[in-house]
Amino acid sequence: MKEDLTSASHRNMPTADCGKPAETTKDKKSVSGRNWKNKIGLLLKTNSAHSRPHLGKNKKQRPTVEDVTQWAQSLDNLLGHKYGKMAFCIFLKTEFCEENMEFWNACEDLRTLSSRQEVTSKANSIYEEFIKNEAPKEVNLDFYTKNKITQSLNEPNVANFLAAQQKVFSLMENNSYPRFIHSDLYKELLGSARKRR
Repeated sequence: MKEDLTSASHRNMPTADCGKPAETTKDKKSVSGRNWKNKIGLLLKTNSAHSRPHLGKNKKQRPTVEDVTQWAQSLDNLLGHKYGKMAFCIFLKTEFCEENMEFWNACEDLRTLSSRQEVTSKANSIYEEFIKNEAPKEVNLDFYTKNKITQSLNEPNVANFLAAQQKVFSLMENNSYPRFIHSDLYKELLGSARKRR
């Protein structure tokens, strides 16, 4: 059974599909549409001109058809690929919910830290940026999960953020990821990969 990812205070608010107050306008959508096309163009060109002298070193350059089709199988596959992750970040920006990916990345970074001082510093940084009420990039978490993290800040550890990271992953997996797979951006990536075959 999946837990409700919205707190009681957010249930009656109009929300965008990313779980935060709706704020998109026609103008913002047209600008974001142009932006993803520019960014995806850069993504598709990445390493092409610069890597020619080093072809032996950089055989894995742009995503192949196999890479791009793997992304459609699971969010894990998508996030496990450098270019897939970049493309998904571009897509999330068009939906005005890139904070979900940024939070997930910050939690991944937290998991790599070993010293108590580094963990404490990173945990507090994540809390300030993504968890506390009115945080600049507040992610959509239920009261219980937020409260548990708040109470753990005196002695934070990686496990304290695991439930929140999993909830944000689930939110992306069930909302943004299916839209990404059916988006023009994904279709363009797949088409470009097929042309290079």
